[in-house]
Amino acid sequence: MKKYITDEKTGISYTLVNGVYLPNLISTKTNYEIGPWGQRHLKWLKDCHKIRYTSLLTQCKLNSYLHEVDFRATEMYERLVRQLAEQQGITEQLKANDMMAWVQAMNNITNQAREIVYNEVIYVR
Repeated sequence: MKKYITDEKTGISYTLVNGVYLPNLISTKTNYEIGPWGQRHLKWLKDCHKIRYTSLLTQCKLNSYLHEVDFRATEMYERLVRQLAEQQGITEQLKANDMMAWVQAMNNITNQAREIVYNEVIYVR
């Protein structure tokens, strides 16, 4: 007897366990914690793309989809802040010498990074 088989009609795969074929079930119930980027994307989906939102919800993929969006957005934001600070020469030395100039520069950089993430990840068609 084969260890693994797939039913051609249904597409369900089975594994042989103690002489009995058991279906290979995958849990669709995920409960990832969704951060602020994912929550903002969720609101945008509900407001602007109701069909896509409903489709993800009925397929039990909404939570994992939002988790992925949140993860990508967070990584992109952190990378952009580091790169922009490096490009603009914002260093710890500036922070030590002129705190207000450093705060202004970092606020500028975080706003730039946030806008880029919004346009590239959060509000994407």
